[in-house]
Amino acid sequence: MPVEIDLLAINRGTITAPAGCGKTHLIVDALIRHDGPKPVLVLTHTNAGVAALRARLDRESVPASRYRLYTIDGWAIRLVKTFPKRSEIDPTALLLHDRKRDYPLIREAAWRLLGGRHVDDVLNATYDRLIVDEYQDCSQRQHGIVFHAGSALRTVLLGDPMQAIFGFGDPLPNWTTEVCQHFPVVGQLNIPHRWVRVGEEAFGRWLLDMRRLLEAGGSIDLAGSIPANVRWVPLTGDASDHPARLAAARCNAPGDEKVLIIADSTKPSAQQAYASQIPGAVTVENVDLTDLTAFANGFDVRSANAVEHLVTFAGSVMVNVGANDMITRLASLRAGRARRAASNAEAAALRFESERTYAAAGDVLAAINEEGGVRSHRPAILRGAYNVLKICGQSGVLPSEAAITVREQSRLIGRPLAKRTVGSTLLLKGLEAETCVMLETEKMNANHLYVAMTRGAKQLIICNHGSLLSPR
Repeated sequence: MPVEIDLLAINRGTITAPAGCGKTHLIVDALIRHDGPKPVLVLTHTNAGVAALRARLDRESVPASRYRLYTIDGWAIRLVKTFPKRSEIDPTALLLHDRKRDYPLIREAAWRLLGGRHVDDVLNATYDRLIVDEYQDCSQRQHGIVFHAGSALRTVLLGDPMQAIFGFGDPLPNWTTEVCQHFPVVGQLNIPHRWVRVGEEAFGRWLLDMRRLLEAGGSIDLAGSIPANVRWVPLTGDASDHPARLAAARCNAPGDEKVLIIADSTKPSAQQAYASQIPGAVTVENVDLTDLTAFANGFDVRSANAVEHLVTFAGSVMVNVGANDMITRLASLRAGRARRAASNAEAAALRFESERTYAAAGDVLAAINEEGGVRSHRPAILRGAYNVLKICGQSGVLPSEAAITVREQSRLIGRPLAKRTVGSTLLLKGLEAETCVMLETEKMNANHLYVAMTRGAKQLIICNHGSLLSPR
């Protein structure tokens, strides 16, 4: 795979990197060729991103001595822990008990430390240069960290303003007046490697053209000249839309090919509903595993309604549980009124009520999952619940504490793709599959449209009212 730009030849600048154009390969190539005595500092945004990049570097047998790889926030924590007095960090922030409060405090302390030029010599003595990936997702505070670190180190940023879809809570810096003013654009990637790799270069080139069109504020004519890879599913605005969307999501995916299904970013419940109605589909969950935390916070193994809590939770993460019917049946079984013998799942629930152990609670979920016709459409949450109950049984901690452990462990793991994965642009950004299905385009701005359109390497199915795909 050719390298368009040599990162090691850049002392200061930004590379514009459209989706699927070989950004990761550029970083890997630079680290393979780096032969200096000091490692390259590589920063990105998420632990999953760190895990994915490290896995790629390991596959290419890049010696770990050539780089130091962290999230931006992870590196900021290391900095302020090393220089707590100079950074003036509130020590309680490093405990991360309140993430919404603590991470902004850590970022501010880090850029204050770096901005005071207190550690320039330390940075120079420690690292050869700085590479920052996915820069369009940098918050203003994180940009301050990189800006000041860039005063001490040769620095290159890689990002794409058309993929900037985060920024809630901590605003993004303006790409033109802040990012590129401080780190001038020195090149742009233009080879659609994701599509070249699967023999669909023309499709990839068309997507690059559509990127330019969306960036300029234009609309895409789905009834015009589009590649054979793109299929438009017309919507009518009435009751027929939902079946049409489901049919699109059930598209053919031969062999091991995978499908990403993008629904409304603002409604996780809608994403979950689609996954429950599409054979073999599962949801991708947010990194905070919000519903796992809610389950754990509300579960008391000794509570009178503990079994109802388990069954209701099972109904939220598995299809065809019939949670309300099962709760009614358990009441009949307890009272001796039931004419039919207890099923395996019902028997497990009754044993749990007798034993009141975390192991028995896990057995209830497992037995429900093994019932005929039942499948999990939210396996990450179900798997997390098993792990919470296991930790509680082994260590005696409360479920709420165990959920924190499970959540933090999950942050270090990439999101594996099922045959069909349902989520949003926010959750599926960075992932790719052979096919992408866009269910609710009318709620997307230009950036969300572009991110969604570039998830599929071979096929793109767009459900849209009218032939013009227009950013909202």
